[in-house]
Amino acid sequence: MSALFTTKRLTIRKFAAEDFEDLAEILTDKEVTYFEPYETFTKEACVQEAINFSNSDEFFAVVLDNKVIGKIYFSDRKYGCYEIGYTFNGSYQGKGYACESVKGMMEYAFSELSVRRIIAQINTRNTKSVKLAERLGMRKEAEHKEIYPSKENENVYEDFYIYALLKKEFSEKTK
Repeated sequence: MSALFTTKRLTIRKFAAEDFEDLAEILTDKEVTYFEPYETFTKEACVQEAINFSNSDEFFAVVLDNKVIGKIYFSDRKYGCYEIGYTFNGSYQGKGYACESVKGMMEYAFSELSVRRIIAQINTRNTKSVKLAERLGMRKEAEHKEIYPSKENENVYEDFYIYALLKKEFSEKTK
C-alpha cells in the first residue's frame, strides 16, 4: 500500500482491510478508547471497522515497521478547516510516535491539501492529548461545557477544549 507521506520513523497511509488485527490491539483496549466518542470494540467488530476505514478518506494508519500502531482521523469541516484526532496502541505511547505522525499530517495538510486551519476537540480530562496538542503548537481557543455524556454515567456530561492551528501559525513555528 502506498504511503500518503513518511516521517523519520513512520509511514502514514490509508487503512487496508488486512489491518484488522493491529487495529484490534488499539480499539479493544479500554484505556486507549476511554476518551473516544465510541465504545471499546470487540475483536470481531474490528474486522468490519478495518474495512470501513479502508473505504474512508478520513482515517489513516500510522505504521511502524509494517505494524499499524495508531490511527489519525482527519475530516473536512469546510472552508479550509479540518478536524484532527488520534488514537495509538498503548504499547507505543510515550515514544513520540503520536507527535511525529500528527505533526507530519499537519505538514502534509498545510503544504499539499491547501488546508487553512486544523482543529482538535479534546476531552478536558484527556491530559495526554491536551499536552500533545500544545506540543504541536496548537492553541486552546475554547472550552465547551457539558457536551457529550460520560461513559461512566450518561447523566453526567463531559467538557471539551477546542484547540486550533492556522497554516500561517504553523509556518511561523517551523521556520
